[in-house]
Formats: sequence, C-alpha cells, structure tokens
Amino acid sequence: MSSGLIEYGKKGNSREIREIISHIFDRNNELNANGQSGTPICIWGTHGLGKTQLVKDFAKERNWKFSYIAPAQFEEMGDLHGMPNVIDPDPTVAGDEYTVYSPPEWVPKEEGPGILLLDDINRADDRILRGCMQLLQNFELSSWKLPPKWQIVVTANPEGGDYSVTPMDGAMITRMLHVTLKFDAKIWAEWAEKANVDPRGIAFVLTYPELINDERTTPRSLSHFFSQIQNLPDLKAKLPIVEALALSSLDDITCSSFISFINDDLSELLDPSDILNAENFESIKKKIVDLSKDSSGVKRLDRLSTICTRLYLKLMSEDYSAENGHKENLIQFLQMEEIPNDLLMSLYLDLSKSGNNQIKEMIRDKSLATKLLISI
Repeated sequence: MSSGLIEYGKKGNSREIREIISHIFDRNNELNANGQSGTPICIWGTHGLGKTQLVKDFAKERNWKFSYIAPAQFEEMGDLHGMPNVIDPDPTVAGDEYTVYSPPEWVPKEEGPGILLLDDINRADDRILRGCMQLLQNFELSSWKLPPKWQIVVTANPEGGDYSVTPMDGAMITRMLHVTLKFDAKIWAEWAEKANVDPRGIAFVLTYPELINDERTTPRSLSHFFSQIQNLPDLKAKLPIVEALALSSLDDITCSSFISFINDDLSELLDPSDILNAENFESIKKKIVDLSKDSSGVKRLDRLSTICTRLYLKLMSEDYSAENGHKENLIQFLQMEEIPNDLLMSLYLDLSKSGNNQIKEMIRDKSLATKLLISI
C-alpha cells in the first residue's frame, strides 16, 4: 500500500503534527487580526491513522468550537453553498425579485476560536473539489463566510497506490499548508493508555509495531479488535472466538502473531504496577528474567522494550502519584543486568526530560548514576 503514494509536507507522528498545526493556527490568528487571510492545513496520511481524531481532540482539549463535513457525501453544489431562496420585496412590482442563499446547517455562525474540518476531501467528486477552492483561498464562499478566528483543516488520503481519490491539481494544493501523519507506536500507546484500551492490546502493539499500518491492520482496526476482546479475561480459554474477531478486522499475519502472542503468555506481560508496587522485588525480578529469554534461551529484546515503554507510560500518566516503595523498586528495575544499556539509557533520558520533578527525584540515585556512566 505504501509504495507509489504521493504525500506532501513534513512527515511526523501525532505529537509533531499537533505542534506544527498549533503554530500555524497561532500565526493565522495574528494575520487575521491584521486584516490578512490565514492558510488552511491539509493533513495527509494512510487510512486508519487517526487524522480525524487528532483534529477533534485538538479542538476538544482547547475548548474550541468544532464543525465537521465530509465533502464526499455532497451530491451537488447546493450542499456546499446552501439552498437558494427567492425574495420578493413587493409582490405588486415585477422584476424586483432577487435570490439569496440559506447557508447549510453545518456552517459556523459564532465567532471562534474554532475548527472547520473537511474530512477526506479528495474522496469528493472533482466538481465539489473545485467548489471548495474559494473556501480554502478566502475562508468564504459567495453565499457565506466563516466567522473570525475559525481555522480550516483538511484531511486527505495519499494519491497513488490503491486509493480511490480525486487528484488535486497545483491550484488547489498551493492553497494549503501540508503535513503527513505517520504511525508511532509509543505515541499511540500514550493515547491508548488514556483511552482505556485493553492493556494486552497495548502490549501487543509495542511488541510488534512493525505489523501496524498495513492495508487492513491500522490503529483504527486494532482499536476495534481490542474493544471486542476487552470483556474476555482469559484470551487463551476463548482462543477460537479471539481468532475469529482478529480475522474480522486484521490481516492474516497480524492475526497469527496475536495468537502466538497469547500462546506465549505475552498478553500477560508484567504490568507496570506490578513492578512499582512489589513488596518483594526479587519475585518480580525472577519474572522479568524469565521473560527476557524465550524457551531456547534467546534474548527477547522486544519483551524488555515493551515492559520499559509501558513503565514509562505509567509514570507519565496524569493520574500517577508516587507511593512508598516506588522509587526503590524503580531503581532496582533500572539496574537489572537483563535491561540492555540502550534501553536503560533511553528510558532514563525520557524520564529525566519529562519535566516532572516527582519523577526526576525518583531516578536520582548514586548507584544508578554510576551504572549509567559505566554504560556510556
């Protein structure tokens, strides 16, 4: 699916894209305040990455107004411009009639800040695309105008490949600023933790990130699948139904990988709370040592990486609060010989850059500092 795709702009994960569009929105507002026009943003990306959700979350977090349209659903220009009404000021006078348009219901009427999202714009008919050009250029059409402090965001699937899209010519492309969203397992896992996605699903994605973003296996299809298995406490006991649900939403390779993930007992990889709350760290240490190798003795860096990432996400979550024993257990975990130096350094740097003084205090330890210096 990825070969031959035509995408535009900086390629980045959802966090990077949000920073870019935040700057553009701020600059657009500055330009509007000076009587100049801002510029719409087009977010490109393959299907199921969460482009639409990214924009919705951005508006919700800032308490901005939000309006959504899917131009592919428009059958005629009236869906965009609104319906005409004939006004006759004086029925006794012939020829004084004139036509006005009633804007569609979705057109924002109150001052922003707000976002008008034109979702999957290049799925629309070419005639509808041409009708959007004035809106993208001037934030208005002949029949209506966006209120002040409204931004326009467009999402689009890449041209080329197998996508059924309407190509946009240079006149339309140059009316917008462009970015391309790419999948990042760690960023997705941060979102999934907050969204209460099944922890077993999060562990799977972190263990096998290379399986994601195929034609059928996307963050969206995985979220659907994980939602369906969330009420099954014992996946092994329900293997036939789990396999059927996996095949209903994922490609065959990902389905087979998830079944192996269950059969290897990896779906029950150590929960971060088990590490932090351990009354006797030696028992936790034994489990980590066992998980760090497979049955033939080969080191499983993927498992260790998943454990480290999930521990980081736990410590960074908004509802985390350090309790007695957490610091000691964290230090013991970081000093385990089974944790490779690159994983150790990566986790330590991520925690130290967090800006959270509570976390910085937890990793302040002389013996850990010595180990880090040796590992450099």
